Amino acid sequence: MADQNRDFVWIPTFAVLIVFAVPWFLWGVDRVVAGLPVWVWWHVGWMCLCAVLFARFARGAWNRGMRVDFGPTADGTDAEAFDRDDARADGGERA
Repeated sequence: MADQNRDFVWIPTFAVLIVFAVPWFLWGVDRVVAGLPVWVWWHVGWMCLCAVLFARFARGAWNRGMRVDFGPTADGTDAEAFDRDDARADGGERA
């Protein structure tokens, strides 16, 4: 349950990333920093933030949503054994 609650945190996180991807609040600002307009620096920083957050998402929540099998887990259990148990509970084999 905790994993599912943690996964739901990613929905508003990505929504905020999408909303602020376009710096609408910088429209009409002519300020230049280090030879580049401020809105260019906004995009550089924003893309760095997006890269960091997506890396965290890919390492933590991606496998639960996509049912990726990484083999034996860190606690020593075999992930394939869980899939076999699920297949038996469904009454058949999984492809």
